[in-house]
Amino acid sequence: MAHSAKEALPTQQFIEIKGTKNGVLILKNGSLRQILMVSGVNFDLKSEEEQEAITYSYQNFLNSLNFSIQIFIHSRKVNIEAYIENLGKIEVGETNPLLKTQIGEYREFIKSFVSENAIMNKTFFVVIPYDAIQLPTASSGGFLGGLFGKSSHLSEKAKAADEKALDQHISQLSQRTEQITSGLTQMGLRAVALNDDELVELFYNLYNPEAVEKKDFKLTQEVKP
Repeated sequence: MAHSAKEALPTQQFIEIKGTKNGVLILKNGSLRQILMVSGVNFDLKSEEEQEAITYSYQNFLNSLNFSIQIFIHSRKVNIEAYIENLGKIEVGETNPLLKTQIGEYREFIKSFVSENAIMNKTFFVVIPYDAIQLPTASSGGFLGGLFGKSSHLSEKAKAADEKALDQHISQLSQRTEQITSGLTQMGLRAVALNDDELVELFYNLYNPEAVEKKDFKLTQEVKP
């Protein structure tokens, strides 16, 4: 049964993210997350010795952690309409009849191939968590808030305390991020932390795959081997 517009809920209500600060995701429950974009490696093209070395390094990396991490792969269809359109312009401007024919045949081949086989782009990410213990404060309406009421003076002090605590938690998360980045580097991988704008773009990509494919969004940072 279809829901009316009044019954429809905004997408933000289903996302556990409250905001971002200095490249850190702040969740609604007070937890923090930092996301690293990580370069990939073609494991199958490595020699047996290289594969064993990578596997051993990966085991040591995981065993060195005293906190959990999340590894996920974002796959999405690549939009090559602009590429095909550019080939068409080159074909029109080509004066050599033989090259003009070859470009036209190549462009038709690409269009036919893509219509039957989706070209996927894979991006690798590591999510680093930090779950801080949240104590009631005047700004959160906890015990102190009920005891002293909503004093503007207390509210400002509580907000300042919350902000200071957040900065301390972000600092501790940054230490974890440095540890993860160092471990990935030892495996021959390069990792960069996403900034605020890139985090917003990433989640837009995740929740709007069709719009992303049409508009050809991409993260501003690129991770190269």
